[in-house]
This record gives sequence, C-alpha cells and structure tokens, in this order.
Amino acid sequence: MILGVVQGVTEFVPISSSAHLVLVPWLLGWENPGLAFDVMLHLGTLLAVVAFFWRDLLELAVGGVLSIKERSLADEPRRKIAWLILLGTIPAAVIGFTLEEFFEGLFGAPFWVGVLLLCTGILLAASERWSRRTLEVQQMSWLDALLVGLGQALAIAPGISRSGATISAGLWRGLQREAAARYSFLLATPIILGTGLYKSRDLLSSAVFSGFPLALAAGFAAASISGFLSIRFLLGYLRRGRLYPFAIYCWVVGAGSMLLALASAA
Repeated sequence: MILGVVQGVTEFVPISSSAHLVLVPWLLGWENPGLAFDVMLHLGTLLAVVAFFWRDLLELAVGGVLSIKERSLADEPRRKIAWLILLGTIPAAVIGFTLEEFFEGLFGAPFWVGVLLLCTGILLAASERWSRRTLEVQQMSWLDALLVGLGQALAIAPGISRSGATISAGLWRGLQREAAARYSFLLATPIILGTGLYKSRDLLSSAVFSGFPLALAAGFAAASISGFLSIRFLLGYLRRGRLYPFAIYCWVVGAGSMLLALASAA
C-alpha cells in the first residue's frame, strides 16, 4: 500500500514516480515487489486520470472520431487537442521501445537516479523563471505538442519526472501553468495505458498474479485514490503557486540519494 501511495502521488506531482519507486524500496531494504505489482500501480494511476478527466477524455474521443469521419478539424478545440495528444505520445513510444534495455538498467542505479532528480529540479526552476505563460491548450501548435512529447520521452529515465518534464516543456512553449498541467495529465493517459499493456505481455503467460491478490488490490486502490487527489491538488495549486518548491524537493532528495549511494559503495 505504501508503494501505491508513492506511485499515485509522485506520478502527477512533478517529483518523479520512477525515482521514488527505486529509492523507497532501496532505502527501506525491501525486495523488488515484482512485475505484477508494477502493472497494478500503473493501472491504478490510469484509473485516477480517467476518473478525474472522464468528461474531457470522452469529448476528445468523440472529437477524434469525428475528425477522421469528416476529414476535418472544423475549428473545434476537442478535435485538435485529440490529435495533439496522439502526436505528443509518439516520441515516448518510439524511444521507450528502442532504448528499453538502457533505461531498465538505470532502475538499479540509485546514484544516477539522484543525478536525474537534480536535472528534474533544474527543468522545473528554469521553466518557472524564464518561460512566458499566456496560452491555453487549444492554442498549442503541432510543434508544441511534439516538443512536450519529447519531454515525456525523457521521463522514461528514472529520476526525470514525467509530469515535471511535460509541464516544463509546456511552460517553455508558452502555456499557462494550469493549462500545461492539464495537457500533461491528458497526455499521460495513452502512455500509462500503453506501459501497463506492454508490461503485461510477460505477465499474462505466468502465474505471478496468484500469490498476493490482497497486496495487488491494496496497491491498485492506493495508487488510484492518491493519484486522483494529487491531480486535484496540483491543478488547484498551479492556479497561483509556483514550481520552485518541487524543484527544491528534487534537489534535496537527489543530492541525498547520491551521497547515500556513494557512502554505501565505499
């Protein structure tokens, strides 16, 4: 359940869920919970996004279908945004598939996770300090969507926050804070679904689900509930708040992780 809460909170708050899922078990001396648990946590955060944005997702699905049927965007924001999300998903899908082994190797390296957390902090602070924030999601260009998608692709590495990278990229491209966060969360839906399905490819042919159904259910529920609350918190916070507190958190945890990793290796 603890890891479920960690996943739910850190998937959407820009402090890197992948980093925390590496560092928390490492610091507490826990064994790897396994593929089944990882899949359930991803499905839990997917449920959180769908539960929070179900109206938006339904409208986008309808808009996407109509744009194909009529072969026109018809100046409707929902049609354009549906295709922006699809375009933004492509970089992470391509890079994740081609460099899977490289990124998986980083999950066993707490020192480098700490280094990448420092990078996340720099991204957050720099985008807060130097970006202009005037645009809404429907005003994004195709280039904007692609660049935000590249930010999401970087977040395949543990320590680079997915929400942090995409929100920062959105701010750099001129989105308002809340608009950047909203687009980031909508963009998360296909990639979280795809990740869960991809990781399930080895799961379905094994018996790993049979051992701990209660633990899997608890992790799923914890990730869903904490994820939903995290989305609501961050959207509300970004109407007035800034990203600096999250940047500082990433720097502190990243530096601490690096020092502990060096000390344990000495």
